[in-house]
Amino acid sequence: MPIKVLLADDHPMFRYGLRAALADVDDLVVAGEAADGRTATAQAQELGVDVVLMDLDMPGMNGIDAIRELRRRAPSVAVLVLTMFDNDESLFTAMRAGARGYLVKGAEQEQIVRAVRAVVGGEVVFGAGIAERALAYFTAAPESGRAARPLPELTDREMEVLRLVADGLNNAEIARRLFLSEKTVRNHVSSIFAKLRVDDRSQAIVRARRVGLGSGE
Repeated sequence: MPIKVLLADDHPMFRYGLRAALADVDDLVVAGEAADGRTATAQAQELGVDVVLMDLDMPGMNGIDAIRELRRRAPSVAVLVLTMFDNDESLFTAMRAGARGYLVKGAEQEQIVRAVRAVVGGEVVFGAGIAERALAYFTAAPESGRAARPLPELTDREMEVLRLVADGLNNAEIARRLFLSEKTVRNHVSSIFAKLRVDDRSQAIVRARRVGLGSGE
């Protein structure tokens, strides 16, 4: 049986090129396409796909939230991230959310095909240069300042956002307070959820208040 693949990316031309690149691979079949995370999670379940090639920056439900949703609703579906974001925060947030692999756009067809097969087989796959950073991240000793504070896995900005979440502010209010866009705040909130391994705002608030953040302190 061929491996059924879903392409999730909001750029039609990229999906077209990816579909064309996979068309002549005997053991892969592109079963569907999605332009946003919500559609991707729904189609992954409806079509019974084996793997989703997931972009992170999509409208509506972003890729991180879609990965998390798939982990809850269809844990047997492997997610291979294929994105422009080549930074540690995106990488580790995606992996904590439940992705089984992470490639940067521009990867060769052979590398993508090999990665698809690997994640479906239960392996974890990183693109060139990313594996070394992932290993360094998990083996490095924590910085003394970061380790000494509550929730050391969060960045300074994420701590600011979480403090305001714990105070009961919504994303629009946080954006105005910190002079950020709502999209940026939404991405920070998604990253916080993944790092704290919580599913929603109420659980994040509980975690925040346990360490003295927010109006419940």
